[in-house]
Amino acid sequence: MDTTYSNEIYGQDGADAPEDSGGVRPLSTVLRTLQVLDVMSQSTRPLKLGEIAAALSLSRPTAYQRLLTLVEAGLLEQDTEGRYRLSMYATRMAGAALDQAGLGVRAEPVLSQLVTQTGETASLAMMDRGQPCIVSRMETDSLLRAEQKIGTFMSLEGSASGRVLVAHADEVTLERMRRGRYPLPAEDVLQQTRADGYALSSGYSQSGVKAIAAPVFDGQGRCLATVSLVVPEVRFSLDQILEPLLAAARDLTRTLQGGR
Repeated sequence: MDTTYSNEIYGQDGADAPEDSGGVRPLSTVLRTLQVLDVMSQSTRPLKLGEIAAALSLSRPTAYQRLLTLVEAGLLEQDTEGRYRLSMYATRMAGAALDQAGLGVRAEPVLSQLVTQTGETASLAMMDRGQPCIVSRMETDSLLRAEQKIGTFMSLEGSASGRVLVAHADEVTLERMRRGRYPLPAEDVLQQTRADGYALSSGYSQSGVKAIAAPVFDGQGRCLATVSLVVPEVRFSLDQILEPLLAAARDLTRTLQGGR
């Protein structure tokens, strides 16, 4: 059985699997098929059968069977040249995931206001398979801006959002992160992040830019997401962007906790 995909969900030894599973194991064939979606989500263009097979180290017949399954399920579609791409069904799923988390469209006006106040690109990130992932984004009109798209994964160790999510993780989540495959920030970085209430990073995903992120907490006090700004270093000013960022994080926290 291929355990790579399930390890990312339940941890390296499966210790975090649901307690009521009764010893039932996940369907390995389904998990392997879903790995195709990982490959597709990391591409900015449709992919050919051979490219997908190579990315997953599969034979062409095996890759084709998995692709056909996902096409029949409505998750993938083919363009006029026979290449495969994610269908718009994936967009509906992403929107539903945000709505079910209590964020959804509620985050959009907060991010939009943050962009207006700061003149910088604002993002919302949540954990996805062990890494922070951008799930919502509002762009600035400035010609000089950092380019990061929805669906971009970030480092736990090097990104501002990753540092915030690790610093404010509960003990169970933190232990799962420690057993995971991705490096974590040093303890002094985590302590500084907790003390400041935000985290900074520089040049992690793009040279010449700095990022700042703040935590968003749910009704149980868990850090569910981060709000962040990515700013070209030439105009980065902590004094100008810090309070609007923290206010945006507080607004989204109130939303998750049932406030207005």
